[in-house]
Amino acid sequence: MAQPNYRHGGGHRDLEAAMEMAQTEKATAKSGSRFGFTGGLEFTSLTYTVVKKQRGVGGEWEKKDVDLLHEITGYAPKGCVTAVMGPSGAGKSTFLDALAGRISSLDGRVALDGVQMSPSVIKHSSAYVMQDDRLFPMLTVYETLMFAADFRLGSTVSAADKKLRVDNLIEQLGLTTSRNTYIGDEGTRGVSGGERRRVSIGVDIIHGPALLFLDEPTSGLDSTSAHSVIEKVHDIACAGSTVVLTIHQPSSRILQLLDHLIILARGQLMYSGGPKDVTAHLGRMGRKVPKGENSIENLLDVIQEYDQSEFGVKALAEFCLTGLKPRKLAAEGLSLVSSIPATPIGPGGEDFDHSLRSQHSKSPWSGTPFTPSRRPKKDQNRYGPEIVMGTPTPLSSISVYTVNEADYLSPAQRKTATGAPGVGVNALGHRGKFANSYAREVWVLMRRNFTNIWRTPELFLSRLMVLTVMGFLMATMFTKPKDNTQGITNRLSFFIFTVCVFFFSSNDAVPAFIQERFIFIRETSHNAYRASAYVVAGVITYLPFLLLQSAVYALITWWAIGLHGELLYFLVMLYASLLSTNSFVVFISSIVPNFILGYAAVIAFTALFFLFCGYFVDSNSIPRGWKWMNTVSTMKYPYEGLLLNEFHGHRIFSTVPPLDGDTILDNLAISLAEDRKWWMVLYLLGWAVFYRVLFYLVLRFGSKNKRN
Repeated sequence: MAQPNYRHGGGHRDLEAAMEMAQTEKATAKSGSRFGFTGGLEFTSLTYTVVKKQRGVGGEWEKKDVDLLHEITGYAPKGCVTAVMGPSGAGKSTFLDALAGRISSLDGRVALDGVQMSPSVIKHSSAYVMQDDRLFPMLTVYETLMFAADFRLGSTVSAADKKLRVDNLIEQLGLTTSRNTYIGDEGTRGVSGGERRRVSIGVDIIHGPALLFLDEPTSGLDSTSAHSVIEKVHDIACAGSTVVLTIHQPSSRILQLLDHLIILARGQLMYSGGPKDVTAHLGRMGRKVPKGENSIENLLDVIQEYDQSEFGVKALAEFCLTGLKPRKLAAEGLSLVSSIPATPIGPGGEDFDHSLRSQHSKSPWSGTPFTPSRRPKKDQNRYGPEIVMGTPTPLSSISVYTVNEADYLSPAQRKTATGAPGVGVNALGHRGKFANSYAREVWVLMRRNFTNIWRTPELFLSRLMVLTVMGFLMATMFTKPKDNTQGITNRLSFFIFTVCVFFFSSNDAVPAFIQERFIFIRETSHNAYRASAYVVAGVITYLPFLLLQSAVYALITWWAIGLHGELLYFLVMLYASLLSTNSFVVFISSIVPNFILGYAAVIAFTALFFLFCGYFVDSNSIPRGWKWMNTVSTMKYPYEGLLLNEFHGHRIFSTVPPLDGDTILDNLAISLAEDRKWWMVLYLLGWAVFYRVLFYLVLRFGSKNKRN
């Protein structure tokens, strides 16, 4: 056990202090055992440093390392609700991300039930409920939880067991009356705010995680709904999970449901223990809680006082970590100079609270003490704080277990829990990186996509309606063009307008992924499915709808205008054009922060592609420095392909002057090579695949809810 380094005091005093600390820690370990500690989450010296630019003394910008979290050590008991509190900017959400393995450059150690865990293992064995409820609005409560069960439980659990587990979870979360109600959004009436929050929690706990993290679960809810949510979270903790949540200004009713508190300020630990022990903690600091005042609010006031003083919250962090009492503030009526004692200070003096160090620096279930890396510095002892000896207090008020953990398990998993054959689950409660096979993931995603399209047909029907109306417009505008120069101009106008219409018809797909982005991040943050499976499912889902749109337009215009060539090629090229355009728009939507910028980017690229497609300036006349734009323009390929299909050959399209198809193509600088029109289709499909690959790379590496 590491010994604190004190400025004064002889060796016999150090030995006496060490023996006293050992006895206190042993007593606390027995106390922890008496209160039923069987495991939980331990964290040691968690530090998260970022580089910020600040103005220096000379007014120049300087890079400076700033600790958003500074060597936080403590624990979150199993079967309890641990609440992370603190003033604004305290680092609550950052601390929660650190525990959940969402910070890549984190220093420190995190262990579950005494087993050290890497961020990837935490990710597999935990659930993280975000502050915003990101759910599909047109799915019912039951459907939302069933899809979550399909993703998280895998194909090894039968459909009947999944249904039973979802039914039990709906009952436990108090969602029975809303079972078949849509989630809803601003435009669709659905469940209430409290029910939506409980559905979000249910989605993340369907697989029975060992750890549950919640970021501000009561944010935006009224008092009754907030209490209902925390009550259900409390039941989940009682079922055996380790629950850690951030909360701001909880009501008195909610405080009764919190078993353990972690209070932060400026990224440092101010308090760790039970809500009922805050008064004693303040008493050891020399602070009395006024009668009728909430002790937690009083502690937050004290933190604010120190934060605004010359000492800062660092003094309170030292007291919490080591027991070194903070210096009293001048506002308390004491002089900062006259109260400094002249006698030496050491471990045997009266200025070091050994019980406090014992309380916050060891694991109550393992008996293994932590080794805090920070200790009282020599220059801090110059104040000579008073020494107050105390006795250990209970670390938290443990709730009575009211829910059986088996309530959340399917029959097959209950057999596994009792040693019988069943679903293989390791000690941390996860089944490997992904619960389903690749094909199964694609199938479940496709089912959900089709359900959403069936419930919200506006997007598909709007595109179909646009192409149908435009098809009739083209059929009536360019009906049976004559074999003269005006007829050739009409045909060229029809084809370039068709290319533009098909490109613009996909622009309304910009909000599609932007709306789903946070759902995707939430689901893939715990490996519900692979990013590639999401991409493949999206492509397969839209294939029949894009084919129908292409077929409707082709059938309306082909005979009405009297086009030549192959009808099959005309249809295939329109279909390939929609595929490539849809892939491009989806890729753009994945790299922009909102749909306004998405629309702006798509319109800008559409203008560029239109300019360099070869209609205004043929490919041979484009300046050499801009020829690459002709290559990347996805409008070039359908434009040239449709013209080849229409004009290739020796058919006469104008008698005065006499012009056949090949002459027209030659004048447009379009190659007459054999099978070139089918190469145009392949090039276009290649661009579609290219944009889908870029989309996948953005999802795989750029859409992670993780800090650097």
